[in-house]
Amino acid sequence: MPGIIGKKIGMTSLFTPEGKSVAVTLIQAGPCVVTQVKTVEVDGYQAVQLGFGDVKEKKVSLALGGHFKKANASAKSKLVEFRTEDESFKLGDTIGVDLFEEGEFLDVVGTSKGKGFQGVVKRYNFSGVGGQTHGQHNRARHPGSIGACSWPSRVFKGMRMAGRMGNNRVKIQNLRVMRILAEKNLILVSGSVPGAKNSFVVLEK
Repeated sequence: MPGIIGKKIGMTSLFTPEGKSVAVTLIQAGPCVVTQVKTVEVDGYQAVQLGFGDVKEKKVSLALGGHFKKANASAKSKLVEFRTEDESFKLGDTIGVDLFEEGEFLDVVGTSKGKGFQGVVKRYNFSGVGGQTHGQHNRARHPGSIGACSWPSRVFKGMRMAGRMGNNRVKIQNLRVMRILAEKNLILVSGSVPGAKNSFVVLEK
């Protein structure tokens, strides 16, 4: 299995055997249930769909409820599909944190925190127009000039301007697995992980 679904719990720190303090993120990784197995003959490609996070059955549609019932699983709040060539997975199989080992590296995919509509100073780290002298009383955090005049007579695509910030799919690569607490389905990875507390993340090998 190339990955698993998890939930970001929060951040803490732990000490390495060398006595160095390392910031780590706690992630509840699984247990995930195989809710669908896709094959080349039926679907045109090979993949395994995992479900994570129990939810009340009345909160899912009838079609989705039947989908979970076919896998003999309770209703799940998060479904993620993983491409894999392994044909050993069956409906209803459970995959836990034992998929990973301490010391190996993994990638974490999550949705970053939404920050709403922001200006160029916060969004792109602009320094602003300058000081408050020479009649500039309200330009400190403005973007300044954004283009020429008669040519090209337009603003080029991709110009860094104010706009919506955050709430994007972000992948953080090569995070080391510092510790695994199998009995609690917890995995501690070095560094920070995108998203707010209790948000869903995907751990990829």
